[in-house]
Amino acid sequence: MPAVRVMLEYFHPWPNSAGFYLARERGWYRDAGLDVQLSVPDPYHGDTLEHLLRGAADFGVFPSNRLLVRRALGQPLVGVAAINHRGLESIQTLADFGIQRPRDLAGKRLALNPTPRGLAMVRHLVEADGGDPDAVILVDSGVRELRPEQLAAGIADASFGGYWAWEALMASGIADERRVVWPVDEIGAPAYHSYLLGTRQELLDQDPEWVRTFLAVTARGFLAAAAEPLSALPAYEAATPYFPSELLAGSLQKIAPSWLHAGHWGEQREELIAPYAQWLHYHGVLKDADAWRGATRNDYLPEFPA
Repeated sequence: MPAVRVMLEYFHPWPNSAGFYLARERGWYRDAGLDVQLSVPDPYHGDTLEHLLRGAADFGVFPSNRLLVRRALGQPLVGVAAINHRGLESIQTLADFGIQRPRDLAGKRLALNPTPRGLAMVRHLVEADGGDPDAVILVDSGVRELRPEQLAAGIADASFGGYWAWEALMASGIADERRVVWPVDEIGAPAYHSYLLGTRQELLDQDPEWVRTFLAVTARGFLAAAAEPLSALPAYEAATPYFPSELLAGSLQKIAPSWLHAGHWGEQREELIAPYAQWLHYHGVLKDADAWRGATRNDYLPEFPA
């Protein structure tokens, strides 16, 4: 039985990968003759796309913007399915600080990982709301997402980047009524696929039917998890026993609707890719505004035959 090495997108598994776990737990990959091995990237050796490029994984989950940047560099990586149909980041703050809308961040300290895209997103959100993005005081928090307790302790007044379906659900010593969470796609962010599933062009050329088989089973897993999110809970209780079941259950229920569009799983939609590429180019994140062309393919999905 051939091994299929799938690399997830984060430092640890979290419920956005439920379709893979559910399909594996129910034996659907095995029944299709696939031995799926799920892993997370080793940051020392780069992100998931870097591991894919070096052949350390067969498939990987990654942010759509990072794929576009690498495509603009000519790297042979291809998106073959959409995982999410909306952005997952949020701005989080405390009611104490009087930040009632994005423009109120002017003159406030905002903690974030200052990547080119992160900086562009913050500027966009503040400016689109009529605020002065240059007046936002940026605090470099690296890859860490600040906890509400850290905001209350004075490290910053708000944070950007934590997910509304993960970090924002974590239990805190700060009362819920003090916590403020704004999903970025509800406060003016451009539309985009937060995460895609992809592979190397080499693999598509060598064994297209193997790719189609893997995607067909994966689609079945995500559709089943979307229909009954808590059905994936036992798999996460086994894979991530260090997280409370309540957090995992809440995250599964929150994130599940983002996997589907019009009841279907996997379609990479031009209306979420092309304008986003233009936006990334405008903000200096992407060298080539047309890098999206050929960066994704839907014809390996079960509902999009070649």
